[in-house]
Amino acid sequence: MRNMLLIAKREYLEQVRGRAFRTTTLGLPAIFALIVGVGYLSSLGLGANRRMAIVAEDVALAGQVRHELTSDKDAKTDVYVVAPATAEERAVLMDKVRTGALDGLLAIESSGGRPKAMYVSQSSGDFITAARLRIALNHAMVDERLIGSGMQQTEADALVRGAALDTYQVKKDGSLVRSNAEASLWKGYVMAILLSMTTMIYGMNVARSIIQEKTSRIFEVMLSIAQPGDLLAGKLIGVGAVGLTQIAIWLLAGAAILFSPFAAALMTGSLAVHITWTEAILFPVYFVLGYLLYSSLFAGLAATCETEQELQMYMPLAAAPTWLSFALILLVISDSNSFWAVAASLFPPTAPVIMFLRMASEIPPAWQFAVSIALMIASIWATLWFSTRLYRVGILMYGKRATLPELLRWLRYS
Repeated sequence: MRNMLLIAKREYLEQVRGRAFRTTTLGLPAIFALIVGVGYLSSLGLGANRRMAIVAEDVALAGQVRHELTSDKDAKTDVYVVAPATAEERAVLMDKVRTGALDGLLAIESSGGRPKAMYVSQSSGDFITAARLRIALNHAMVDERLIGSGMQQTEADALVRGAALDTYQVKKDGSLVRSNAEASLWKGYVMAILLSMTTMIYGMNVARSIIQEKTSRIFEVMLSIAQPGDLLAGKLIGVGAVGLTQIAIWLLAGAAILFSPFAAALMTGSLAVHITWTEAILFPVYFVLGYLLYSSLFAGLAATCETEQELQMYMPLAAAPTWLSFALILLVISDSNSFWAVAASLFPPTAPVIMFLRMASEIPPAWQFAVSIALMIASIWATLWFSTRLYRVGILMYGKRATLPELLRWLRYS
């Protein structure tokens, strides 16, 4: 036990004091905040401040389209109507679009009963403006019919906008709480990414550490004072503690950002995200279990490899359960109690990610948490049993790639 703790302390301090730990711990939140900030600021005003003209044969329809476009305060669109328009007027407007005097020209043809529209601009990728024009044209068509039937403009606008839909979730005790499917999806998605990313990264760190020490033959010295099982256990504990330290720093930084006045203004309404006590407690539990499962698997693989390049060839197979977890994300979010969602949340390799995706939609029953954690612990024990035996023999094997019969012999020798 003493040797195991000494090795764990060595692994922890070596990585925490390293430049890579400081860079990723401080740099990743800063880069993420920069990306979010740049994305938010660059999205402001997209499709806004456009100068465009509408040419149409139907004066009332053109006026309704202009009303829809100018009533959108965020778009800040400057629109003027030419209706009915002659061929010469259309040519002049088209030339203004070509020279940049106008951002776009919307031509509406009303012949044949159903109106047809054509939008001309210099940019072929302005999908935001195109979407606004499509919505404005559809609403204007309905408005024109309603107003033509004797309805007031305000009444027609209210009818076109439709009804607001508030969503609620019923709890076990029968109480109702306000819910938001989009916010739940993003909350579960972000927590699942954080969980899978950290477990995979630190599992790979264990594997790379074994490869590096194996190639440098430092294990020949370390084995003189410690058992192979203590070496592997100490390495898993030390690197896992590094992961928990880094995640704790990230969560504290995220909490500081979320409680800032800027973030508080953004994280309201449809963007409001709430973390329950169940999620806060189970996150470190599933991180530790997921890390131990993947890192013990990676450790066994690393003991059978000679170089990091050889280890990289096995990584896609080891990461397959994580890819499977994200392939099921839509199924889990839409029906968190389906057979496949429950089965994937109990299957140890996919349990950490799937369980958090389920919790984002609805907290599963307590027995499912208990079974999931128990199965993960049993899987960790079995994986550690195999990995430790491969580790004991493979760590001292040099110059020859291990075959399947040799791996079976290693298990018998140890």
